[in-house]
Amino acid sequence: MEYINAFWVGGLICALVQILMEKTKLLPGRIMVILVCTGAVLGAAGIFEPLLSYAQAGVSVPLVGFGNTLWKGVREAVDEYGFLGIFMGGLTASAAGICAALVFSFLASLIFQPKMKG
Repeated sequence: MEYINAFWVGGLICALVQILMEKTKLLPGRIMVILVCTGAVLGAAGIFEPLLSYAQAGVSVPLVGFGNTLWKGVREAVDEYGFLGIFMGGLTASAAGICAALVFSFLASLIFQPKMKG
């Protein structure tokens, strides 16, 4: 049942994003920002954790989960460091993911040839 819940919730998120892409003139980058901000707002409102316990990877893997990770990091850093925690909490909480993305994108740039002629 866990797999089914993860599948339909993740699929619903993807379907909503696809509808946004098809029916609006929003660029993909802006839609990604909307997803991250939605995750942060859901986390701040206390809705994300019950949703996470219900759908698990279906909600934590998309960008909504990244937004919640940023929110949790900022909340913890503000509790510990005060105002400066706003600027350092999100980076601290998501440092491993950001670092992995940078390392793997660098390795991919070394392995694959660029397709664009410049």
